[in-house]
Amino acid sequence: MSDGSGIALTTPYLDTDADQLCFSLDQRPRDALAVRELTVSGIEVHLRLLGASHQVFAGPVRETVACLPGATGGLPDTVRAFDGWEYRFGARVRDFTPEEFSDEVAWVRRMSDTHPRALYGIFPGATEAVTALVVDPLAAGLSWRTWHTYPQSRRIVATHTRLEAR
Repeated sequence: MSDGSGIALTTPYLDTDADQLCFSLDQRPRDALAVRELTVSGIEVHLRLLGASHQVFAGPVRETVACLPGATGGLPDTVRAFDGWEYRFGARVRDFTPEEFSDEVAWVRRMSDTHPRALYGIFPGATEAVTALVVDPLAAGLSWRTWHTYPQSRRIVATHTRLEAR
């Protein structure tokens, strides 16, 4: 790993599924398995691994994609204004054959290993159970992408977020 972004997690992988994920912009910090703090485009960013889920805190945004008790499931496309910023979130769930899934997980791991602003975790005994986050600068803000892999169903949830000054 080129920058120490990959974490061999000690927490066992929980058998969750993509359909259990919820989206929120108003969660407090949850217990994290790993955290990486960065400054990107002059904005303080906290990448937080929560197991098969994540939080990204960037400027005015507190994005959470996680299994949230009592919350309605789903990852809706979202556009919102925050104090001079425009926030855009989108997610896609894809199903794969066993070979395609392994290839895609390998790609996520390679990309995260070489990305200078990444954080990802691999669960013990479940090398294809990965949660990965990467953040990139934009001319007027930043963007981040995440991947949540589910080996038992061979599904991957990929999210993409943009936070730009208005």
